[in-house]
Amino acid sequence: MMTKQKAKFSLGLDFGTNSVRALLVDVGNGREIATAIHNYGTGQAGIILDSHNPNLARQNPGDYLTGLTAAVKDTLAKAKRADKKVDPSRVIGIGIDTTGSTPIPVDANGTPLNFHKEFKKNPNAMAWLWKDHTGHTEAAEITVLAANEHPEYLAKCGGTYSSEWFFSKILHCLRADPKVFDAAASWVECCDYIPAVLTGETRPDKILRSRCAAGHKAMFNNNWGGLPAKDFLAKLHPKLGALRDRLYSETYTADIPAGKLSNEWAGKLGLPKGIPVAVGAFDAHLGAVGSGVSPGKFVKIIGTSTCDICVWPNDRPLADIPGLCGIVDGSVLPGYFGLEAGQSAVGDIFNWYVEYIQPGGPAKGSHEALTKKAAKFKPAQSGLLALDWNNGNRTILVDQRLTGLLLGQTLHTRPEEIYRALIEATAFGALTIIKRFEEYGIDTQEVINCGGIAEKNPLVMQIYADVIGKEMKVARSAQTCALGSAIAGAVAAGKDTGGYGTFGQAQAAMCGIKKKTFKPDPKNHKIYQEIYPLYRKLHDAFGTKDWSGSLYSVMKDLLALRDRQLTTDK
Repeated sequence: MMTKQKAKFSLGLDFGTNSVRALLVDVGNGREIATAIHNYGTGQAGIILDSHNPNLARQNPGDYLTGLTAAVKDTLAKAKRADKKVDPSRVIGIGIDTTGSTPIPVDANGTPLNFHKEFKKNPNAMAWLWKDHTGHTEAAEITVLAANEHPEYLAKCGGTYSSEWFFSKILHCLRADPKVFDAAASWVECCDYIPAVLTGETRPDKILRSRCAAGHKAMFNNNWGGLPAKDFLAKLHPKLGALRDRLYSETYTADIPAGKLSNEWAGKLGLPKGIPVAVGAFDAHLGAVGSGVSPGKFVKIIGTSTCDICVWPNDRPLADIPGLCGIVDGSVLPGYFGLEAGQSAVGDIFNWYVEYIQPGGPAKGSHEALTKKAAKFKPAQSGLLALDWNNGNRTILVDQRLTGLLLGQTLHTRPEEIYRALIEATAFGALTIIKRFEEYGIDTQEVINCGGIAEKNPLVMQIYADVIGKEMKVARSAQTCALGSAIAGAVAAGKDTGGYGTFGQAQAAMCGIKKKTFKPDPKNHKIYQEIYPLYRKLHDAFGTKDWSGSLYSVMKDLLALRDRQLTTDK
């Protein structure tokens, strides 16, 4: 008689913009046993800001360690209360995702500089959060130099280097605060720092660096010897060239163990010592894994910003695609190129309108109230059209110096109409990205959405379906980034311990799609097909240097569409 095998578990750690989440998952079927969130304690919602510099956004690395300890212990306690049979000793692996590019200046032991008394309160010695744009001037310099001397660097990251990325932030630190730069033995991405801490090996030259982070944000590619050439970096600044020797020369995919959980952290967390900790990756990329990404499946991770992820077999030809955030072999799934795009603000735009503008006051201007009212309008009925660039444009223009725009306001414009126009703007931005992928032969047979907005706001999902003209599916898990990390932990653990040999095998067992989907309304889609060219006129006029044409008809075309919708029977 066969005995039933006890369940094995994997732990996913998701370090987001405002908090860290821990998720305990049954590796046999993807059942999510328990989860807990710990909010970062420093700054405003975990972010250190500067009222005199809207481009600055930093984090205290100490919050990461405090947060992961609290979240993991809380998760294990919840799991035990939910099911007394859950035994932490049966956790076989840990996976980690973080925001990025979020580099941290560290000393020779890998300790963040702000852990030292001298730099304790200095934001430049902390983690430079992904949404920090203080390096926009440096990003432009890097782009110009690379275009002239190494265009291949730019070809794999969409043609433009971004202020959100690794070297632009470090170069800005060098110029803005040389004391911090000189004190840093190296710089480590957050997704590399956390696995290093958990495995007890934080020395910068010993850390296994993420292929995902290096390829998408630091121009790493084996075709030109890894990181950008030393003489290239030295032309930006001699000290930046010298730093290259103190960075890294090898990178690793998220199926590889970064090391084993140290005795110290096993004791702190209540987990088995020596279990594998997977090499880290960015939240969106492992979120795509947790959503079931594979060729033909286009994953949209929708939150404060969006990241769009798809994969392409690395043994098939693939063109360089302008405007992407990177084409990197193995950044999502080993054996596939990972392609990343996205929008610099989506949920942040809605939050800006609700929390900063506060239309109608806190009660009447809540997300729920505005959503309910906005759902009553038909496409074009408001006569409004917006650009979704309130935090710059990540894809396809890659320009963080672009700003938002609202066109078509009259003395009769209502708050809910503006709210809907902002949702539509993000949908038009999403469509622009999908069209760029398809223009270069990347087929989007399915669109799978995940993240808080996909979970909580059906109006957004329906508008996206109507604008894009494709069925919007939603990942089964409400926390796909953490699930993707748990999958990485299960793969890093390997088949011999009850895990998996490949991501594909783990996804087949642990991922799924919700039953409810959002199909395009043919009438609405037809109207949005008429509005989209107007969006593209604004997009190209304000976002590209070479655009030539006239905006004269845009307002009048919007009014004509509005009048037609107002006179059309519902």
